[in-house]
Formats: sequence, structure tokens, C-alpha cells
Amino acid sequence: MPIDPYILLLLGTVGLAALLPARGTGADVASGASTAAIAFLFFLYGARLSTREAMDGVRHWRLHVTVLACTFVVFPLLGLASRGLVPVFLTDPLYQGLLFLTLVPSTIQSSIAFTSVARGNVPAAICAGSFSSLVGIVVTPLLAAALLGSGGGGFSADSVLEIVLQLLVPFTAGQLLRRWIGAFVARHKKVLQLVDRGSILLVVYTAFSEGMVQGIWHQVSPVRLAGLLAVEAVLLAVMLLLTWYGAKGLGFGREDRIAIQFAGSKKSLAAGLPMASVLFGAHASLAVLPLMLFHQMQLMVCAVIAKRRSHDPQASAPGDDTAASVRAPVGTGHR
Repeated sequence: MPIDPYILLLLGTVGLAALLPARGTGADVASGASTAAIAFLFFLYGARLSTREAMDGVRHWRLHVTVLACTFVVFPLLGLASRGLVPVFLTDPLYQGLLFLTLVPSTIQSSIAFTSVARGNVPAAICAGSFSSLVGIVVTPLLAAALLGSGGGGFSADSVLEIVLQLLVPFTAGQLLRRWIGAFVARHKKVLQLVDRGSILLVVYTAFSEGMVQGIWHQVSPVRLAGLLAVEAVLLAVMLLLTWYGAKGLGFGREDRIAIQFAGSKKSLAAGLPMASVLFGAHASLAVLPLMLFHQMQLMVCAVIAKRRSHDPQASAPGDDTAASVRAPVGTGHR
């Protein structure tokens, strides 16, 4: 089972923040740089997302509606139901982080990778992931405002304005400028990927530094951490079963069911981390902990499932255009 190298970098960043947290002027500089990094991240997201590609997938609207319903309806309902696990399994801050995890959009890269390996409907996975990311730019903050309320780091009208300025405005600017910079972004994809991953590491360092200064890590014991992992394992299992058998009940074929399962059961670390930094402020470190753990868990489990699906007797032949249209490496997609 793969361990995403990026997760190791994230854990290393958390360790650095624990040993050398930013304080005083350093904290102000890190906070300002993190704010700029978040804006730049969402500008790149806007510049990368192909509106034409997304519109081409509208004809398969039933599949996309199903994935969106899993991501932004079923997941949040399960998150709300987990409230009953406080305080036996979860502390209230960990519950807030778990609930936030259920509000984050789906992944793009890893959904495509696993769908390809399992010989599913890769074009549908591309469009479903793109739609989820696009919708999540607006829906995730709105759901956070409705469901987290003041528990989400003091969510208020000022927070809404901050979200608009840090997330929506840069994203819209990227979409508007895509006509002129889209080719440049495509040519320098690998370099810009390093930039956005580095930006996320900066966001994580800033969030966990604030957590160390606030002393909130005293709230997480090994027992609570084990409880969180157990809850997340159940959450992932439920979503994997619902997306697979639910899609079958809705009349989808095998290839579409694979796309629905992988796009509808996963959550985006890349989109969630910057949003959490904006929504939770100094409490972002505990808020993103469930998302970081869930991200690695989903990669490991989905890698096994994708491998098994690839040996399914009903799988398409190796030369099938749909199955071979994208061959992304498993375990590298952090979105």
C-alpha cells in the first residue's frame, strides 16, 4: 500500500512547527506569506481548470449529480451524525475538524489515477473531480458557515469577506486570465506544482505554529487520536460501500460506478488545507488533522480497491480507449 511522499513532507512540516514555531515578528511574516500563498493557490486553480472540459462533461449529468450529492450531502450528513461520538471518541475540536473534512470537495488527480487503474470511466472522473472542485470553492465555505458556526473559529461576516477576497477573487481572476496564461501554466505544470505544494507546506507550518503557541496540542491524547482514526476508517468504509452499491441501485454501469466510487468517497487535501486556514485561524492545526489522516487512509485503501477492480473479469480489455486515456501514477495525487 502506497505512502504518499507528500504526506511525509507534511508531517515533517508539522514536526518543524512543533520544534520551531513561528513567534512574534516571525509569526506575522509567516501569516502574511501564508495569506499570499493561499490567494496564489486559488489563482492557479482558476487558471488550470478548463471550463470547456468541464462543460463537455455536462452531458453525463446524472453521474456528476451523484458525485456532488455524495460529496456535499451524504458526507456532511455523516459528519453531523458523528456529533454523537463526542466526548466518548472525539473531543469537540476534533469533531469540528472531522465535520470540516466532510465539507471539503473531492479530489481530481487521485480520483483519475484510481479510476484509470481500475479500468473505469476516466473522462467522467476528470469532469466529476473538476465539477466538485469548482462547486467546492463556493459550497464548502457556505456549508461551514451553516454547520460549524461560531465553533469554526468564530465564523462571521468578516470571515465571509475574507473568504471572498482570499479564495473566490483569486480563483475568478485565474479563470478570467486563463485565455492568456493557460498555455504558460500548461507548459510549466511541474514547476507550478512544486510552487503550489510548497505554498501548502507554508500554510501547514503557519497553522501548526499558531497551534503550538496556543497550546492546543495538549487537547489531543494518543487515545483520542486512535479514536479519530477508528471513526475515519468507518466513515471511509461507509462512503465506499454507498458509492459502489448506491450507484448500482441507480442503474450505472461498471465503469461509471468505479468513477463514482473514487470521486465520491474521497476528499481533497490541497483544497481543504487553505480553506481551513481561512475558516479556523489559530485553530486550523486541529481542524486539518482529521483531513490529513483521512487523506493518507483514502490513498491506501483506494489503491488496494483499484488494484482488485483491475482484475475484475468484467473489466475492459487493456487496449480500451476509455481505460487507457489517462495513466496517472497511484498515490501521487494530493488533491
